[in-house]
Amino acid sequence: MPQRLRNLELGILIPAFVIILSAIVLVQLGALGHVDTQLIVLGAGLIVLVLGLHITLRFVARDADPFIVPIATVLNGIGIAMIYRIDIAEGNEGWDSIAVKQIAWTAIAIAAAITTLLVLRNHRILFRYTYLFGLAALVLLLLPLVPGLGNEVNGARVWISLGGFLNFQPGELAKIALAIFFAGYLVRNRDALSMTGPKFLGIQWPRMRDFGPLLIVWAVAMGVIVFQRDLGTGLLYFGLFLCMLYVATGRFSWIAIGLSLFVAGAIIAVQTLEYVRGRVDAWLNPFDQSVYDATGGSYQLVQGLFGLAKGSMLGTGLGQGRPYITPLAESDYIIASLGEELGLAGLFAIFALYLLFVERGFRIGFAGQDDFGKLLGVGLAFVVALQVFVVVGGVTRVVPLTGLTMPFLAAGGSSLLANWIIVALLLRLSDTIRNHPRLVIES
Repeated sequence: MPQRLRNLELGILIPAFVIILSAIVLVQLGALGHVDTQLIVLGAGLIVLVLGLHITLRFVARDADPFIVPIATVLNGIGIAMIYRIDIAEGNEGWDSIAVKQIAWTAIAIAAAITTLLVLRNHRILFRYTYLFGLAALVLLLLPLVPGLGNEVNGARVWISLGGFLNFQPGELAKIALAIFFAGYLVRNRDALSMTGPKFLGIQWPRMRDFGPLLIVWAVAMGVIVFQRDLGTGLLYFGLFLCMLYVATGRFSWIAIGLSLFVAGAIIAVQTLEYVRGRVDAWLNPFDQSVYDATGGSYQLVQGLFGLAKGSMLGTGLGQGRPYITPLAESDYIIASLGEELGLAGLFAIFALYLLFVERGFRIGFAGQDDFGKLLGVGLAFVVALQVFVVVGGVTRVVPLTGLTMPFLAAGGSSLLANWIIVALLLRLSDTIRNHPRLVIES
């Protein structure tokens, strides 16, 4: 069975490699009219790294899920191809281009995933360091606020500058540390959170003393929105905790209270924070001329919508559209870029890959017999799902823009690093569950 799983993974990886290299070639033919071997060679180097990850799994995680690595590889490769297309349009060819940097970060991220698999042989070890991961998450969240270290980019203070030339977003790693902390904390306190409390209107409500953790996480999320001016990250952290709290307790009252807190916080933020009010105005009135022309207004949103409309059902073809007209087309708005050149059909294929990735994560979580592994697997899968929903919802005007990046697709090294570590953790979870299905964690 383990050998068959790995053979299945290799069989899926081969067409994944073909898709990636074909996308790069089509971008070059569409935008340049000829094939340039430089990026193809770099892409082949990434293929070697992915094969290295596959070989590592054959030795240290033979029972790991066979679909996760191919899905992440395809999404990552398609993102590189589209970033390369934007580089060509903007004249950013060569070793300093964003696409080359994305390939370099992908190599680092895959190496980090391999290291995680080699170091972490059993996910239950993480349970011992629950509060240490909570402390690490807090430190990572506070780093951008440190004078001289934090760096403000596009109005959000969520970056740190390393050596004056490398920008990194520690919040991406903080979401993994928070998922581990939430899982460990909820396992230890699940009984108090799920079995006690008064009943009202047929619903069992939590006791006030058990209500504290939710208030603390809500306060942290609001603090991120206020002090770091990052609406998306605050929403992501709060949504992650709320999901894991519900899975741990099975109590709908936590969802009701959490959503009420979030709505109240959102109303206060809209009324008191200028940049939040600006994003809501751009969401509600994108075609209003005063909103469209305002600094930080709806120009980006409208251009993205026009790009998606231009793509129609089948798209203009890779390298043949004009996605570069939209600001940040290679990062925040890479979904609009892909929608223009691949069309609705191409976007549906990409969304199907995300859906399968999240489904495998949920399957891994719920298949586990220990509560910590269950919560961790569900939390890691949910954080990817929520991030995809918030990004796509912002681009398509379902929800206000938040500034989050599309997992695996968008340009950004810190996001890639965090998401490939999530891949490694899900692989380790799936392998441990299959190897020790009856092993129960000891509190």
